[in-house]
Parts: sequence; C-alpha cells; structure tokens
Amino acid sequence: MIKEAGGCLSAEDLASHVSTWESPISIDYRGLCVYECPPNGQGITALIALNILEGFDLAAMDLLSPEKMHVMIEAMRLAFADAKWYVSDPAFAKIPMKELLSKEYASERRKLIDLKRATVDPQRGSPVNSSGTVYLSVVDGMGNACSFINSNYMGFGTGIVPKGWGFTLQNRGHNFSLDPNHPNVLVPGKRPYHTIIPAMVTRPERSGAGRHAVEGHVSQSLYASYGVMGGFMQPQGHVQVLSALKDGGLDPQSALDLPRFCLDADSAGGKVDIEEGMPIETVDALREMGHPLNEVNGYERAVFGRGQVILRDEAGVLCGGSDPRADGYAGSL
Repeated sequence: MIKEAGGCLSAEDLASHVSTWESPISIDYRGLCVYECPPNGQGITALIALNILEGFDLAAMDLLSPEKMHVMIEAMRLAFADAKWYVSDPAFAKIPMKELLSKEYASERRKLIDLKRATVDPQRGSPVNSSGTVYLSVVDGMGNACSFINSNYMGFGTGIVPKGWGFTLQNRGHNFSLDPNHPNVLVPGKRPYHTIIPAMVTRPERSGAGRHAVEGHVSQSLYASYGVMGGFMQPQGHVQVLSALKDGGLDPQSALDLPRFCLDADSAGGKVDIEEGMPIETVDALREMGHPLNEVNGYERAVFGRGQVILRDEAGVLCGGSDPRADGYAGSL
C-alpha cells in the first residue's frame, strides 16, 4: 500500500531493520542528574536549555513572572537553534554532543540572552572550534522506574493500514531535511530527527534505599520519572516541568497544571504560543520585550503537550501527577 500511495518503502527495508540499545545522555542540573535520549532524538534540546538556565536564579523568581518566562523562552530558542542543525543520525554525521552539553558552551550561549529584549531568530552555535504519542511512567517500591514513550506521529502516522494487519504505519520520515548540506538530510537507511523523548532524573544517594550505581557518577537514587508528549513541545515541556519541580518546589500535579509556553520550532519569526492562565501582566511584559505572542485557549491548548510525572522523595515516598490537558491518570496498584 505504500507503493500504491507513491512511497518507496519496501518489505526488504522492513526486513533489514535492526533495533539498537542506546545509552542516555545527561547533565547535572542543580545537583540532579537529568537523563534524555541521545540523537537522533531531541532530548539534547532540553539538556542544552537546562544548562543555560542553570546560570539564572530561577528559584528567586516568581513562578509565572515575565522575568522567568523570558529567560526560559530565550534558553529554549538557543537550544532549538542548535538542535535543529545538529540532531541527526550519529551513524551518518558527527555530532559534538560532549561540547554541546558542556557547561562552558552553556556559559557562552547564555551571554547571548538580553534580559530586556527578545531575540526571535537566534543562530546555531559552533561548540567545536505535533503528535500521536502515548507516554507512561511506572515506579516500584524499590525506586526502579520505567519512563516509556511511543508514537506513530501526527495522529495516525501515514494513515496507511497494511492489508490484514490492523495498524497504521508511522511517518517519522517527515522530520528529515531535504537540504543536501544539512546533517539531517534524507538518506537511505538513515534515522531522522526524532521528537519522542522519555526522561528520567536521579539525585545523589544519601540513604540506603533505592541505590543505583550509574557509570561515571556517584551512587544515585530516583528523583523523577516523567515525560511530556507533543512533538517539538516535548523538550520545552521537560524544561518547564522540571524547573517547576526543582526551582519552584511544586508537587507533580501542580507542576503539570501550570500554564506553559510553546515555541514554534518551524517559525523563523520566533512565534511563541502562550497558554490561557498565564498572568496578563506577564503576557503584556513579554510583548513589550519583543516576543511575538499567540494566546491559545480551549481545545487548541493541546499544543502545550500532555505530561505524566512520578516524583520520589528521599524517604522513598512516591507522588504522581497527570496532565489536565488530556485523559491521563495517576494511580497506584
């Protein structure tokens, strides 16, 4: 049916597929170790933004103040400027992940943020000299966690159902570039820029419960297993929810309930969707700073993603939250 629709995928392509076991990438954010999926996934976008934001005292800012929203938006702009160029299949392109995730690089990128004005079209740096998604998180009493996400993309993927099989084929090839000079250019056998990214956060272990030895780190225990669905909103949701948990001191449900912003990853003009519920004073101040805002309400709020969070405190007590923008559920067995 793919060929009937004008595509070129063959049964041989499917037969030659090989799944890989990828090691996560991580950074330290205020004493927490934040893990994301590596390229060709976009988890590095969230990590770059968090590294930049670490240089600001977000805990001292009001949760939805214009000052906090401004620096978070600007950090995400810079992170996407890098990700939209560097994220590709590492089997086909050299990706400077160590340099992109370094604190030194974050410090240089942070200097580009004007605390008074928006930069609507930042350029990528040089560190080397939408969605049909389901997310779930499960944590047991020992602190073992599963952060899982799956998607066929853009609702029903291609919308093509192989005869007799009863499922739709995904359309992740949508995120390839057709620019022959781009690292993410379409090439046979190559994986495209992939949006779906489950996340996990650990803390240095201070007690004997739930200990996990993580290579290259001190003994760690689970802090949070979480994710935010929604195409290019996902790293933005990861950053906003984690900041609400760590910098704002909120519980999972309160962190998920907060109104969000969403950068249009494909907009050269830097359009920012702002969710209803954001204080009008913040919206007005952001406009004064030069942010091109689009206020979103009602059903269209789906653009801000749908998240699930399980937080584990140092005593091993679990606390969960489920996004009010969708039909998720936080519960125990």
